[in-house]
Amino acid sequence: MTVALVTGANRGIGREVCRQLAARGHRVLLGARSAEAAERAAEETGATPVRLDVTSAADVERAAAEIGELDILVNNAAITYDTWQRASSADLSVVRAAAETNLYGPWRLTQALLPVLRRSRHGRIVNVSSEAASLTNMGGGTPAYTASKVALNALTCMLAAELRADGILVNAVCPGWVATGMGGPGGRPVADGAAGVVWAATLPDDGPTGGFFRDGRPLPW
Repeated sequence: MTVALVTGANRGIGREVCRQLAARGHRVLLGARSAEAAERAAEETGATPVRLDVTSAADVERAAAEIGELDILVNNAAITYDTWQRASSADLSVVRAAAETNLYGPWRLTQALLPVLRRSRHGRIVNVSSEAASLTNMGGGTPAYTASKVALNALTCMLAAELRADGILVNAVCPGWVATGMGGPGGRPVADGAAGVVWAATLPDDGPTGGFFRDGRPLPW
């Protein structure tokens, strides 16, 4: 059975990705900073709860030691959609805090889990990003969130190039504007946004790597 780990999965897109993967027959590990929140969401989605704060080296090391088998890593945990800031006046402490979760967290966790991912015959890494990080279409708002996701996209490209020889496909996915706690009301259904993440997580072995997608279609970097 294919094993998947989804971070930041106690609510929103992460929780729905867990539900969809579990419905497809995957064994899903649902990561969340709070053990209680992970347990509640896991009961709702058919997943196994894992207490995991991606900003904590100790949490990451413990999870890596406990996870003996892994095929799919979905780096979904993210914070700080800072609509109140502009780049010219941004509070850089907010930017640093966002980077800890949105960039360094996925980077740290990926490094820790690469040994088990390399043992998989169908390794997949999906970094949940945002079209806000597209340099082609970039605006001036949400600087902490945007800059951290731009860096996550760069990490996606680097890992894809490095891990191609191992058969591990690495892609960034924008779920679009989705009606979640972070996205706010008015967005499309969570299930629709999560479907694009699940698509990248379950690509065939000859599928793309090093790409940026929404709904299975390429986005401009």
